[in-house]
Amino acid sequence: MKLGVFTPAVQNMSLEEAVKYLKSIGVETLEIGAGGFPGKAHLNPEILLADDSKIEEVKRIMKDNEMEICALSCHGNAVHPDKAIAKTFHDDWVNTVLLAEKLGVNKIITFSGCPGGSKDDKTPNWVTCPWPDDFLGILEYQWNEVLIPYWKEQADFATKHGIEKIAFEMHPGFCVYNPYTLLKLRDAVGEIIGANFDPSHLYWQGMDPCEALKELKGAVYHFHAKDTRIDGGNCAKNGVLDTRHYSEVLDRSWVFRTIGYGHAYKDWKDMISMLKTIGYDDAVSIEHEDSLMSPKEGLEKAVSFLREIIISEDAGEMWWA
Repeated sequence: MKLGVFTPAVQNMSLEEAVKYLKSIGVETLEIGAGGFPGKAHLNPEILLADDSKIEEVKRIMKDNEMEICALSCHGNAVHPDKAIAKTFHDDWVNTVLLAEKLGVNKIITFSGCPGGSKDDKTPNWVTCPWPDDFLGILEYQWNEVLIPYWKEQADFATKHGIEKIAFEMHPGFCVYNPYTLLKLRDAVGEIIGANFDPSHLYWQGMDPCEALKELKGAVYHFHAKDTRIDGGNCAKNGVLDTRHYSEVLDRSWVFRTIGYGHAYKDWKDMISMLKTIGYDDAVSIEHEDSLMSPKEGLEKAVSFLREIIISEDAGEMWWA
């Protein structure tokens, strides 16, 4: 495994400044935003695709600093029911695929997206229960008429441009938000679809990340190192479906934290060990979304934490067995 960082946390720096800084604190590989919600602070496909010399400059920065790009990220909702919004996200997705091809990157991180509840809707409709029966009808429409056809088409497009892995971040609010829905879409579209496994989103849904990893063996294509702290008192009163703003830390049922500030070393050691057990040997990409810590402090604490627990060497022969 390699220690990585998802770069929006350092979007106030230029690409070269960010690479130099992250290299200096021990980071080995980068997941770089190229559109959608992560933005284009470090890689703007519209600019880069129009000028090969700028792409070569990106490659030079990486080579000079002995840094890899493990993935490009373009989280968005390309199946949004508002066609103008959908087009913006779709165009970002297409350009990210084309840029990844030019940079020699074969993995893209994104969201599955969430359509409306019908062809007439203007906003997404995320279904959380099967009754009343209207909700099952919504799911039928979303999956069979929108989601599966869209991602089948995009999987073909991505494959033609050298993309081997599309890693969906499992996130509530989108159709793929847990192992069941990830595998459902993978079964329908093909093995180019896999998971960007972010335990922070699973913790607040009440899941055990190690059990979820076992369920996804062979389909984990990326890993986000981000934590969640569950507030037992608030959760006992209001449950986990908390719509308060993330800034309302004191009153929320849960908040995103830098790793180690939500769950202990043992939980993270178990997770890293399970990743190794199921055959994952790729980036462990730190994502900073901690409202109590600056990006610099959060990243550096996360790097220090991961250095102690990440497994970077092959186990070798079991001489004792």
